[in-house]
Amino acid sequence: MSEDLHILDYLDPVHALSLSKNEGYKDGQIGKQITVYEEEFPDLLHAEIVLIGCEEQRGAGKNRNLFHAPDAIREQFYQLFSWHGDLKIVDAGNVKSGASLPDTYAALKMVLIELMDIAGTVVILGGSHDLTLSQYNSYGGKKKVIEATCVDALIDLNIDSVNRADNFLMEMLTDEPNYIRHYNHIGFQSYYVHPHMLETMDKLRFDCFRSGNVKENIEEMEPVIRNSNLFSFDISAIANTYAPSNSVSPNGFNGEEACTLMRYAGLSPNVNTIGIYGFQPENDRDNLTAKQISQMLWYFMEGKSRGKKEAKLEEKDSFLEFHTAFAEVQTTFLQSKKTNRWWMQLPDKKFIACSFKDYLMASSNEIPERWLRAQERGE
Repeated sequence: MSEDLHILDYLDPVHALSLSKNEGYKDGQIGKQITVYEEEFPDLLHAEIVLIGCEEQRGAGKNRNLFHAPDAIREQFYQLFSWHGDLKIVDAGNVKSGASLPDTYAALKMVLIELMDIAGTVVILGGSHDLTLSQYNSYGGKKKVIEATCVDALIDLNIDSVNRADNFLMEMLTDEPNYIRHYNHIGFQSYYVHPHMLETMDKLRFDCFRSGNVKENIEEMEPVIRNSNLFSFDISAIANTYAPSNSVSPNGFNGEEACTLMRYAGLSPNVNTIGIYGFQPENDRDNLTAKQISQMLWYFMEGKSRGKKEAKLEEKDSFLEFHTAFAEVQTTFLQSKKTNRWWMQLPDKKFIACSFKDYLMASSNEIPERWLRAQERGE
């Protein structure tokens, strides 16, 4: 494939891992099933998940990542047993680090643009959180307007910092031309965020969800992620106990909650790039963070496998239809018979992802906040 030849300009093979496909992995383990770029570049046709590593850490103020974060994740991920034989997974190697940080951004952007034309979902194993910029710019390169979701304990708009990882959202959310239709931020921790910043985000009609609120009603995040195209996960959102490499906060999501959010990303028919960032193996303990991320990847596969079974909204027989009215607005809710997920109709007849809670509110003649926010944004 000509695309493959172009991609090869920007990718290196996977570094030698402690186990190889021919020795050490058991039948059923992911390492035995995954197609890996070790010597010959793999065929990406029909690949539903493509992994790529990007070790770039200069955006977080580090000169070099000598600990090969993507490979530390691979070491753990390949040892997990696959329950999802219906998925074709390819590991396309590591993005070459450029002479400068912008060079790496450009290389990752080019790789993503080409992979999105070939594969289902591209998963980036980072690297610092500012690599989300390359994720975003790959859509800009296609002039595709998107919805983006970041999971992070911080809201990276700190213009006083010299590190791009601390302020990359400023460029992503405000540069022109802009391709962000809507932005969601999941898991921010209030004591790290100035109240005025939240006011600004609200004025822009962006949705920010506090860590504690998410933990109490995590199922409400499924429609948020389902509507997204770009999904970016900074491990700072995971409590240090579950991800010892995270030195930002002792609090945050537990391991299962992080896996649940990744499963939601897999269930989404819209998410086609995912980045997992902020992992620094030198700060890890007993490989627990690498194991945590590998299990998040496993749950992403779980969601992807289940999401393949979902019907299209046009297939009326696959959904239960509910008609209701609130505030003198007639609307329709759909519930999937296959996955039990919900959608609600806006006045322009477009359906957006929602939850059972939204249906209950509408049935009680209350305006669901999700419906209201969508109207405010002009969706």
